Amino acid sequence: MSSPKIGFIGYGAMAQRMGANLRKAGYPVVAFAPSGGKDETEMLPSPRAIAEAADVIILCVPNDAAENQSLHGENGALAGLTPDKLILDTSTVSPDQADAFARLAAEHGFSLLDAPMSGSTPEAETGDLVMLVGGDDAVVKRAQPVLDVIGKLTIHAGPAGSAARLKLVVNGVMGATLNIIAEGVTYGLAAGLDRDVVFETLQQVAVVSPHHKRKLKMGQNREFPSQFPTRLMSKDMGLLLDAGRKVGAFMPGMAVADQALALSNRQHANEDYSALIGAMEHSVANLPHK
Repeated sequence: MSSPKIGFIGYGAMAQRMGANLRKAGYPVVAFAPSGGKDETEMLPSPRAIAEAADVIILCVPNDAAENQSLHGENGALAGLTPDKLILDTSTVSPDQADAFARLAAEHGFSLLDAPMSGSTPEAETGDLVMLVGGDDAVVKRAQPVLDVIGKLTIHAGPAGSAARLKLVVNGVMGATLNIIAEGVTYGLAAGLDRDVVFETLQQVAVVSPHHKRKLKMGQNREFPSQFPTRLMSKDMGLLLDAGRKVGAFMPGMAVADQALALSNRQHANEDYSALIGAMEHSVANLPHK
């Protein structure tokens, strides 16, 4: 049997890498890329065209508004979906958006998983993403071959909408931890410690994750290639704080990180979110040491 055709709606840095791995695994791939980059993948003119052409549709768009735009209207995906289709929503969206999408799937009869990934472009490149999925067991089983190509591990978080919520937990920890690391760097530099000693020490100790050690290397080099843009991390922190407020969760540390990343986003929107380290270093660059 031939492999099902995969259709991407949104084809930016993460989706292109997922698409490349799927092609290597023998899947035919088509894409709609309103603003993302393009490679040798066949491009189609609309989300509706993707929904009509593909068996499995992977949404990979930046926010709730972009997702709604891709779904609705004459050329939206909903106009081309039939009950035999499977959608994997890898976008990081609000829990409310994930719940609304699940209701649409129930109304129209197609299969859907909220399936945001944990990882950045290096993990997408190597197929080592951790895929968080929410939905029915049978749909997870159906999607597993595709998930196994783009990720190294699939975590079934629970019913529809669960993965969207779990992704905010993961990204909240990422953002808040980066802010704490940046604060530590800021104190060390303001206190007169050798800059390389500060950065190299933090890259060696066990309390800093491999992910954040990559971010520290960027900070040490003062270069922030966009593995995960600040604008997206700042957006995700805002989603988390809004969702937390609705359920009464106490998250003061994440609230501070949200504000720090919002400030960094003013100058570093399209750079990696580790640019917060550089922004905070700049804040103490001219302070006299005591």
